[in-house]
Amino acid sequence: MTGASGTEGAVARPTRARRQAEPLVPQGPARASAHVCQAAGCLSMGSDTLFAELKERVLASGARDVAVKRVGCLGLCSAGPLVEVPEQGRMFERLDQPGGVPLDELVASLTGGALGGRELGEEPFYSRQVKVVLERSGRVDPEKIEDYVADGGYEALTKAMTTMSPDEVIDEVVKSGLRGRGGAGYPTGLKWRTVAKAAAGPEGKYVVCNADEGDPGAFMDRSVLESCPQQVLEGMAIAAYAVGASRGYVYARAEYPLAVKRLTTAIRQAEREGYLGREVLGTRFDFQVEVRIGAGAFVCGEETALLASIQGGRGTPRPRPPYPATSGLWGCPTLINNVETFANIASLVERSGEAFASIGTERSKGTKVFALTGAVTNTGLIEVPMGLSLREIVFDIGGGLAEGRKFKAVQTGGPSGGCIPEHLLDMTVDYETLSQAGSIMGSGGMIVMDDTSCMVDVARYFMDFCREESCGKCLPCRVGTQEMYLLLNRICSGRAGMVHLARLEELATMVRATSLCGLGQGAPNPVFSTLRYFRDEYMAHIQDQVCPAGVCQIEGVPAVAGTHAGSHGGER
Repeated sequence: MTGASGTEGAVARPTRARRQAEPLVPQGPARASAHVCQAAGCLSMGSDTLFAELKERVLASGARDVAVKRVGCLGLCSAGPLVEVPEQGRMFERLDQPGGVPLDELVASLTGGALGGRELGEEPFYSRQVKVVLERSGRVDPEKIEDYVADGGYEALTKAMTTMSPDEVIDEVVKSGLRGRGGAGYPTGLKWRTVAKAAAGPEGKYVVCNADEGDPGAFMDRSVLESCPQQVLEGMAIAAYAVGASRGYVYARAEYPLAVKRLTTAIRQAEREGYLGREVLGTRFDFQVEVRIGAGAFVCGEETALLASIQGGRGTPRPRPPYPATSGLWGCPTLINNVETFANIASLVERSGEAFASIGTERSKGTKVFALTGAVTNTGLIEVPMGLSLREIVFDIGGGLAEGRKFKAVQTGGPSGGCIPEHLLDMTVDYETLSQAGSIMGSGGMIVMDDTSCMVDVARYFMDFCREESCGKCLPCRVGTQEMYLLLNRICSGRAGMVHLARLEELATMVRATSLCGLGQGAPNPVFSTLRYFRDEYMAHIQDQVCPAGVCQIEGVPAVAGTHAGSHGGER
């Protein structure tokens, strides 16, 4: 092997930057450890520089029983950069930011001075959550498999392969009641059993992880892959063992470079340690995983479009049946679940399906990860048990709205979801209740809106997104979403009459009933939900030519300054 200097067998000395990127680990047990968030949100606020400086300061202090460690997302993204000291139960927010905690306070707390930061037990943002998927996020180094294994990682895979048959693994998944976290909520165990029973194709069977997260405001899957990619790979390996697959793919979008980098590193490390690749754990079971990068087409979140893209084709959906469970990649049985679904599997197998089913509601088991964004005080990544109310999420965990602002709605389910008004805030968050309210769970985006949002403009924003992302394969979606957008734009500009509103509702019904895939079928949902709960705002635009929120520019009426980021302006 030739080193950087060109000398045979030479090993290049690490640069200063490389040394700074390595964790500071004491020789003996750590009295205190600083877990520095190195997920995308905190990195954008300089947590990599903070990490290096904190190590230098701790070394300079002479403290040899303090560890400085890179970890994944710590959740409260709006308060980054974040550092947790778990031994002290403290969180340090906005470190070295204007109005935040000075680095001196953290160093003093680590090296024996006065305790600083906030006590985690007193903060509803942390105390009201239940961590399953995010259990190791913020606890392990996402780029070191040794850290994951030391924290109990791959024990579930070992248990499954040494003490359970494939059918017994599937039985546990069925008992758990886990439903697919990608949006549709299909029972995971039933899907696994279907693939397991299917006859292998010419190339065997495949396991695919859908990491093509495209909903506006959603970053759940990205954060999980950035924070604990080994947990997702372990779930995929258990699934492959259960259904009899030997190949796997993770389909991730190119807009997630850090997630892709850490996932690629995790695959290489897992192969090196014998958890992936040939003869997993010394057995005859082979499971090789590749990463495929998507170009960011929202429609590729639909499973048949995703499979077409993996195969090198254009990412467009196809009619079903046959379903991928019996005829997927290259005509072979293919199991498809999303990142969060696979991230649940190791915990489920290790603790039993019954233990998993003890969390949540009767028909919606376990926890759900949400990207909580919008007008709420505490924005970030959260995980809550199914059955918690929207009010508890928005006002307890989310900390409510800014002073002087009034809650108007919370949008769940992304572009295919709905807008839920204030009088339904006490409803529980589960698959059935959200559906009854005219929304969906979706993959986990949750956007809070205050009284500065115009709900007609919100519907227009999501319709604009859907028409831009339509693959154009089927006429109802290709033409219908465009026509609905133009009608919404007409209403927002005060140029519509009741005939246009009637046409909008008629089109929405047709598009939902006749589109080929979930993109078109779900595109009208924001229209339906805003008409159901905020019809008065549509009428104000049509009959009074007024935008109650002051967002839309009504033709012939002086514009009122609005703050809503979804406002588009004129027709295109």
